[in-house]
Amino acid sequence: MRYILATGAVLAGLCSAPALAQQKIDSLGVTVTTNVTLLSDYVFRGVSQTDTQPAIQGGVDIEHDTGLYVGVFASNVNFADANMELDGMFGHRFSLGGLKLDVGGIYYGYPSATSTISFFEAALRGSYEVGPATLLAGFYYSPNFQFNSGDAYYLEGGADVKLPWEITLSGRFGYQWIQRNDRFGLDDFANWSIAVSREFFGFKVSVGYYDTDVSKGDCPLGVGGSNVCEARAIASIGKAF
Repeated sequence: MRYILATGAVLAGLCSAPALAQQKIDSLGVTVTTNVTLLSDYVFRGVSQTDTQPAIQGGVDIEHDTGLYVGVFASNVNFADANMELDGMFGHRFSLGGLKLDVGGIYYGYPSATSTISFFEAALRGSYEVGPATLLAGFYYSPNFQFNSGDAYYLEGGADVKLPWEITLSGRFGYQWIQRNDRFGLDDFANWSIAVSREFFGFKVSVGYYDTDVSKGDCPLGVGGSNVCEARAIASIGKAF
């Protein structure tokens, strides 16, 4: 049986952020941002990382006034021989006129796994506000993707639109290219999503639809035998602490 190999974090960038708590340490010139989120399923680029089961996630981001930052992210997962994901990230956030940019890198780690599923990606992300909409784009490159599958490229674009009643509508479309598809376990594939979110009493609640163009026959089964590439609805709730 083959297992799905796509992985990764719900990080600051192209996805709707969970509830955040920020603390400014003036003496150090840094801002510490923390978050915790409960999701009905954890998908990365349209593919479930928890075998269609719930996930609990948390992260910490430390950013200096210069725009330099480091961060960590953790989540439960259930694929291959991994049950935990622990990521590290670094980079520089800055603005060019109205364009906000984030140049950095992400290391996706799986401490309990014995297989070669950990990998690194360089990332370039940008956002630009146009009226009530924020346009978003990102490009990611890995020199050696999961299971030694070689060069991999991921391109994503989308928008967040502010609607009445403090609702945000978010849409994304992305495409993943992999050099050695036979080692990775999937051909190059597209994914997309649409979601709405709103804050209630300090909790950020989101409901969305996620899908890929991977056919049922081409998708490796999850650990529990589920189709981890198929369309699904996902709900999440985040709380600041």
